[in-house]
Amino acid sequence: MSGLKRSKRFSSHGRKRKRRSNFPTLHPSLILFNANIITMDASHPTAEALAVLRDRIIDVGDSERIMELAGPKTKTIELRGKTILPGLIDCHNHLVEFGLSLKTLDLRGAQSIHDLKDRIRARAGEYNDWITGRGWDQEKFIEARYPTRYDLDETMSRKPIFLRRICGHVAVVNSAALERAGISSGTLDPLGGMIDRDSVGRPTGILRETAMDLVEEKVPSPTLDDYKAASLAAFERALAAGLTTVHCITSSKLELSALQELHGENKLPIRLYLFLPIHKLKSALQLGLRSGLGDDWLRIGGMKVYADGSLGARTAALNAPYHDDIQNRGILTYKAEELENLIAAAHRNGFQIAAHAIGDEAVRVLLGSFRKLRNSEKLRHRIEHASVLNPSLIEEISELKLVVSVQPNFITSDTWIDTRLGPERASYTYAFKTMKQMGVLTVAGSDCPIEPLSPLLGICAAVDRSSAQALTVNDAISLYTKNAAYASFEEHIKGTVKNGKLADLVVLEKDPREVPVSTISQIQVLMTIIGGKIAYRSSKLQQHDHKRLF
Repeated sequence: MSGLKRSKRFSSHGRKRKRRSNFPTLHPSLILFNANIITMDASHPTAEALAVLRDRIIDVGDSERIMELAGPKTKTIELRGKTILPGLIDCHNHLVEFGLSLKTLDLRGAQSIHDLKDRIRARAGEYNDWITGRGWDQEKFIEARYPTRYDLDETMSRKPIFLRRICGHVAVVNSAALERAGISSGTLDPLGGMIDRDSVGRPTGILRETAMDLVEEKVPSPTLDDYKAASLAAFERALAAGLTTVHCITSSKLELSALQELHGENKLPIRLYLFLPIHKLKSALQLGLRSGLGDDWLRIGGMKVYADGSLGARTAALNAPYHDDIQNRGILTYKAEELENLIAAAHRNGFQIAAHAIGDEAVRVLLGSFRKLRNSEKLRHRIEHASVLNPSLIEEISELKLVVSVQPNFITSDTWIDTRLGPERASYTYAFKTMKQMGVLTVAGSDCPIEPLSPLLGICAAVDRSSAQALTVNDAISLYTKNAAYASFEEHIKGTVKNGKLADLVVLEKDPREVPVSTISQIQVLMTIIGGKIAYRSSKLQQHDHKRLF
């Protein structure tokens, strides 16, 4: 009965009175009652029940009144005090890439280079040619160093190996992969990237940023069927996490085609808001694409551009050297003028821009580009990550009315942040509360597969902080609901539990506001409802709960 404090529990067998509804001749298709509804609507913050007609919420209120609307064919579900939130929205997710990664080597959690090599050996026989994987982190290795081509050569010298670091901004490859790509001591660093070399100039196998492309372009690309299968696998995981919408970052035309085909086959169980790579701008214009094109299930969001790399790889662009690498300030992916031209072209052609900028120098350069745009607030342009900030940068972000898309789980995974940046800069890292206080509209996502998919993990990370930047639970939930809906121009249909909104909902085992903040991530998702239909049901429910709920 958590959260039901205003009235006694209502039984569906109670006597009904005359029905009151805005739809007098139509009965709801679904009613959820005896629930603890956190509406995220400031004018009506809590409720006990809601009614759905087709894919829309048509009434929200107390259980007794809402149950009076039920007809003979209305499906009614008593939730016994379980918590309902608006459907959760992940605003930064490589969802299809995540699906593809489920078929590759999972290197997350490897504690040593020896462990890394054991994982390669264990599955090498499954691959006919290229061995690919992702998830290693040298910060967790007992050797306290990057793996090299020679480490990988010990596991497999004939098949080429390409393994991305967990952040996706660095990869390690073996000698066979370097040979396939034609990389040698005489190969120049590409613009926006770097080939690590030993003391005599030989490539070590570590490739940073755009240098990875030299090898990755040799890896066989997934087929259309591969993309479709990967998407379906990822959708299942997303629904189980309580997600109803994902802002999905795509990387290829074939990936977009796979999602379009699944939509045409009525196989999209989750709503997608897509970002296309900015180097595909010309192709997108030829196809007549624009931000907002699509429907409630599959919609074009905008263009994604990378301004720098990651802190974990020391490729995020900083305005002063890394505290633990004083010769290094990171890498700007583009020269300032090139970045400005790309952003101006996308803006001029009606595309929302999602710009990856982690370091303070990357944010500074990016703001210079946004500052020159006319009426930029109309397209709700976004900065993705904005990890290292200071008050002056935050103030300018607020003045330009930019949306900032953060990844709260970075807080828990970036355990080395003080070492990497030093205490002063670290104090303005992941400055969620300061951004809120200074009027910056902030949203959140997972950056999966870099971090786990669960939005509850993100909510927990945003709240369970010892620093002054910790958010309240309600503010953290806002990042994944009403704020997130604004970032995709969908605040009129998503983000709150309110009449007329899409019936996208998540049912949780417990109220995140009523448990110790450190345990928010452990709350179970019981149901995910999209468009008034149950898209996911938990298999972990106890038998007596299963009977009452379903």
